[in-house]
Amino acid sequence: MKRIIMAMCLVLLFAAAAAAQDTKVVSITQIVEHPSLDAMREGFKDRLTELGIKAEFKEHIAQGNPATSVQIANQIMGEQPDLILAITTPSAQHVVQKIKDRPIVFTGVTDPVGAGIVAHLDKPGANVTGMTDMSPMHKHLELVREFVPDMKSLGVIYNAGEPNSVTLINLLKQFAEKEGIAVEEATIANSSGVYQAAKSLVGRADAIYIPLDNTVISALESAIKVCRQNQLPLFTGDTDSVERGSVAALAIDYRQMGIQTADIAARILKEGTDPATMPVETIKKLQLYVNVKAAESMGLDVPASALERADKVIK
Repeated sequence: MKRIIMAMCLVLLFAAAAAAQDTKVVSITQIVEHPSLDAMREGFKDRLTELGIKAEFKEHIAQGNPATSVQIANQIMGEQPDLILAITTPSAQHVVQKIKDRPIVFTGVTDPVGAGIVAHLDKPGANVTGMTDMSPMHKHLELVREFVPDMKSLGVIYNAGEPNSVTLINLLKQFAEKEGIAVEEATIANSSGVYQAAKSLVGRADAIYIPLDNTVISALESAIKVCRQNQLPLFTGDTDSVERGSVAALAIDYRQMGIQTADIAARILKEGTDPATMPVETIKKLQLYVNVKAAESMGLDVPASALERADKVIK
């Protein structure tokens, strides 16, 4: 009887050990919490589970602090993960600089080549690949003009310390110049500066546009308050912000981006594909969100053309 019990115990031990070996450790680093980034993270986790990959997720949020993000990269080194998910440009930069012996998959990065994260989009090189969320700035500008056809100046609020935001605003200025639209800039260093930055654009701009800037969007309500008080329409580069109170956005579905990022990670975890050979991917289909109530609160009528083709109308 004792031999039978011992044998059963050994079987259970081996089964537990095998299960532990099948479980992948995935470390996640994210610069700040806000709906778009959270949607990417949750979409990624749900999709890995759907694909049958057992994973232990070790999640780290830097709360918008670059120094904390560097500390997280150091901590992840000690976790010895099977794969690292880096959400946003600064998070990706910090783990790429620190970690060379583990596969890194990034998402929500606007300009991975310009940020020094990969060497080339088609052949990333090293231990890194992922997805870019480079926004089609000419389409964003067209959307604002559809709502504000007589616009002569467009205000922008962004953190000049975020490389992705600088890239997007430089692109926006190029398209705006061709259309004869002046771009009025209000830069910030941290989220506490958003309210004053928005106020500084009152009287200088016919509308305000906020790109997918982690710092600004984390304090979006401050800008919304100013725009409501001054009947100044506010547009954003992500759809989640429309649900929070901006007028409209033509943007990526960030949960879907997280799902597609998980498909990339699954090829690495299940098939052993080398990240260096995996081209950086993007999502082609954009979604149009319109917030009718927000438009009314900012003194704006929503054009019928936008309502007809909107993927989601918030009333």
